[in-house]
Amino acid sequence: MYRSTTFSLSLGIALALFSIAKSEANDWPNWRGPNHDGSSDDEASYPTKFSKTDKVKWTAQLAGTGASTPIVHGDAVFVTSVDEEEGGVMAYCLDRASGDVKWRKKLGDGVRKDDRSDFAGPSAATDGKLVFFFTGNGDLAAFDFAGKESWKRNIQKDYGEFAFGWTFSTTPLLYGERLYLQVLQRDVAVDGRGFTDKMNESYLLALDPKTGKELWNVKRPSDAQMESREAFSSPVIAKHGGKAELLVVGGDFLTGHDPETGKELWRWGTWNEGHKEKFWRLVPSPVYGDGVVLACAPKKQPVFAIHAGGSGNLNNSAIAWTSAETKNVSSDVPTPLFYQGRFYILNEGKKVLNCVEPSTGKVIWSEALDAKVKLESSPTAADGKIYLMSHLGEVFVVKAGDDFKLLHSTQMGEDQSVNIRASIVPAHGNLFIRTDDKVFCIGE
Repeated sequence: MYRSTTFSLSLGIALALFSIAKSEANDWPNWRGPNHDGSSDDEASYPTKFSKTDKVKWTAQLAGTGASTPIVHGDAVFVTSVDEEEGGVMAYCLDRASGDVKWRKKLGDGVRKDDRSDFAGPSAATDGKLVFFFTGNGDLAAFDFAGKESWKRNIQKDYGEFAFGWTFSTTPLLYGERLYLQVLQRDVAVDGRGFTDKMNESYLLALDPKTGKELWNVKRPSDAQMESREAFSSPVIAKHGGKAELLVVGGDFLTGHDPETGKELWRWGTWNEGHKEKFWRLVPSPVYGDGVVLACAPKKQPVFAIHAGGSGNLNNSAIAWTSAETKNVSSDVPTPLFYQGRFYILNEGKKVLNCVEPSTGKVIWSEALDAKVKLESSPTAADGKIYLMSHLGEVFVVKAGDDFKLLHSTQMGEDQSVNIRASIVPAHGNLFIRTDDKVFCIGE
């Protein structure tokens, strides 16, 4: 009897742990997914063919627009949008099964400062206990899954007004016991924004996720000029050689940092020779795969692959390869995807998706997508499929691997859609597709 009870108890614990592990594997807890590279190893089957009316499990109506990518944990979907009537950015918790709004909270005042984007650009991040939201107006807040506010602060009020020509956007990164945020900005005020009596410094922040209190603030210097100092990228964690590094790109440089202290471990740059170009703001985030880190230079410039694990100021011997001689391999906005041993680099202007070998930069295939407008949504992948979306909400499903095959295309946006930028999220066997002011859940 004792052995039977012990066995049953052990089996129950094992099954519970398996269930938890399976749930975590199915989740999409941050903008670039569980692997921090746009991919998921989830073994579930994901939809290939669908439309706005076919295989739609639910549609959630949001108060307004936003570019934030939904994140998914357990039975919750988190996303933000602006609300013109409320005059601010709203944080939503949706029920994953039904799409019903579990709760919504106003994060702060302000909707936008220019006509190209709004303050609901950054995506949320979660550890399964708390969920963290950030807005382009500097509001940073943490809530539990029941919607109770844990803490809130405004980064502009605490560290100074953002010195950006355009609406600032970066997604906070949660890793271990730290919440990371980067502010790579101009050193002088722009259009009256930023300090006018002293230099605006670019910096990396690490906060205590439980309290929001600062753990460290590390300055991140740059030789770039004017707008080239501005970065709309997000920090990324990469694991190489048994160690984790915090990767940051912008201000004409790619840098690697100690996640525990923020100390800069290495620096490589630049794609901007002599820092002559003054208007090369940077948007794509770095991505790691098979020993190299990609940095996408802006405005039709090449992609640079840098050997990971460097130390100090790196010269050009750290370059594994560049795409300088390959006209289609460039990305001004989308962050590349790493999936099943390949980089997938989306050239949003030419509407071309490239499959690239990480070690050599060899282009395995380069194929145009029949999109009417640019594709600025960063590609994602699961179940052997790559998902992409255009400004208009045109969705493309491409087979992953060394042989290109377009599996499906459809339009999820409206005819008047112009600035859809969120990534398509594969989680728990469903696709979560955020258009202008809607979230679709697609599944069997």
